[in-house]
Amino acid sequence: MNMDVVLDGLFSQNGSYDYDDSYEYKEDIEPGASKAVLAPVLYFLELIVGLLGNGLLLAILAKKRRSWSISDTFILHLCVADILLLVTLPFWAVQAVQQYGWSFGGFLCKISGAVFNINFYCGIFLLVCISLDRHLSIFHATQLFSQKNPRLAHMSCLLVWLASLILTIPDCVFLVARKDPAQAKTVCVHSYSQSGTDWQLVSRLLHHTLGFLLPAAALIFCCSRVLLRLRRSSDGLREQRAVTFTLPLVVVFFLCWLPYNITLIVDTFRSRSKQPDQPESSLTTALAVTSALGCVHACLRPLLYFGLCRNVRKQTLAMFRHAKVESESSLWGLGVGKEALPDQNPEGEVLKQMTSTDHQVQSTQC
Repeated sequence: MNMDVVLDGLFSQNGSYDYDDSYEYKEDIEPGASKAVLAPVLYFLELIVGLLGNGLLLAILAKKRRSWSISDTFILHLCVADILLLVTLPFWAVQAVQQYGWSFGGFLCKISGAVFNINFYCGIFLLVCISLDRHLSIFHATQLFSQKNPRLAHMSCLLVWLASLILTIPDCVFLVARKDPAQAKTVCVHSYSQSGTDWQLVSRLLHHTLGFLLPAAALIFCCSRVLLRLRRSSDGLREQRAVTFTLPLVVVFFLCWLPYNITLIVDTFRSRSKQPDQPESSLTTALAVTSALGCVHACLRPLLYFGLCRNVRKQTLAMFRHAKVESESSLWGLGVGKEALPDQNPEGEVLKQMTSTDHQVQSTQC
């Protein structure tokens, strides 16, 4: 039996229990009423917070288009990926509320399910590009992307989208809207039973290896080396500021998406040994919970920008006040595409940089 991920499974499960006749429950409340109300409320909050945050980021990017930087390119693509995920949340909310479940047809089922994975792939691949650029800049005094030649950055982002679309082909093929006898309603799930090939295993292996394990290994490698380098204080202030902003983005991404991927790996191994007549385990609910946690990441990323970068807050207040503020070249603090500084190892230069950092840190902005 295939174990499919239903994003609203946490809220749409209606269990029936047989109680003894001697037990009476005074309040006449429908069993799934509270869950049916909770689901759209949570999706609505995520939609509003996420769209407001990412919308403000897009507005800031539009105002500084004359001084466009490489960091702006990556922020733009991250915002677009988050917005695509957010606009699909109402479909899952309606599926949780409606008695008949999914009522938007097979095409929107495929698109909505595929966008969920596209958001994850784009997020982790773009973070890998940013981390590699920071690693090369700090350790090799060179950089993957250059402000003087931004074509490589644009091509990298396009390749990220292309790779994400290719990895979501199984979702576009096998996602269907079908009647679920257990829930007595139509649900949007994967259906691999129509083919003799074990496409579920192929799809999961692609996700686990190319979509998660390899990019995660690259992020851990780059971030761990950069953290060790920062402890020795052998880099300039600009590099430290860029790294201290990039690392929270990576940490929050893993906090949101790691539980889902770990649960999916466990589900992949468990589904290999599951008998055809065996009932679904609690992993279905766990996948629903952890996938919902992954969707929250689309709301948290804009909050990180506003919380960590003073210039972003300044630009936002200026827009509300209709005031003009000079756009900062290092608005986001990522440092991607900035000219790399030469590697400095002498002890005297290290002490000089450490002293300089102490005096400058009070007046620096993200």
